[in-house]
Amino acid sequence: MTSLTLSAATLRVVATRGLHTQTVPTTTPGALSLIRSQPSHYVVASVAGRKYLLTPRDLLTVPRLKDVKVGDVIKLSDIHELGSREYTVRGSPTIPPEQVRVEATVVEHTKGKMEHIFKKKRRKGYERTVDHKQTYTRLRIGPIDIVENASS
Repeated sequence: MTSLTLSAATLRVVATRGLHTQTVPTTTPGALSLIRSQPSHYVVASVAGRKYLLTPRDLLTVPRLKDVKVGDVIKLSDIHELGSREYTVRGSPTIPPEQVRVEATVVEHTKGKMEHIFKKKRRKGYERTVDHKQTYTRLRIGPIDIVENASS
């Protein structure tokens, strides 16, 4: 495993499966162009306070987002990691949104299964059943766009 720390852009580039690849980038634009040349990409992004590993066309279920409607497009700004099969770029703590763009479309607002919560106090005759359905928002992840002329 080869790692290289870039001081100017504060990004860390890691070549994970570098057995047959001899190229180790020395700059952030070089690393992004190597990832762009790979066929499939993934990102690790924060959505609603949690980190998720996302690829294009994924369907993501997150806790309810109250300020969005069905059909709205959300731009994911907290991207912690960008990668392909051969290369990975990690931000410290995030990759700037000028370098990578990922959008998600709100597909639906839904509820989870019915949860039955039973409360009881011994020897007091107190018994209650509380029924609850957790609300969720489903997002469809769009394409991952790596900006061509990213300034570092």
